[in-house]
Amino acid sequence: MFIAENFYLIIDGTNLVYILSNDDVSKTFFRVALLCRSVICCRVSPKQKSQIVQLSKSMGPWICLSIGDGANDVPMIMEANIGN
Repeated sequence: MFIAENFYLIIDGTNLVYILSNDDVSKTFFRVALLCRSVICCRVSPKQKSQIVQLSKSMGPWICLSIGDGANDVPMIMEANIGN
């Protein structure tokens, strides 16, 4: 798989609302994210965190690990295959 060595993706919660509300856009977002070296989702809600994990799990045979440091991370941790 081609990985864009110098491409990074940063997205905030406001824009993530639009991406996660449409299945086709979500899948495209995920495919673009796979081409990047790093993806940062900032200022996202607990629900959006769990939706990103759901999207990751639905797009391939991935085992998803979620690590959080607060109560707002519980939905994301519960959605992952492995959570801490």
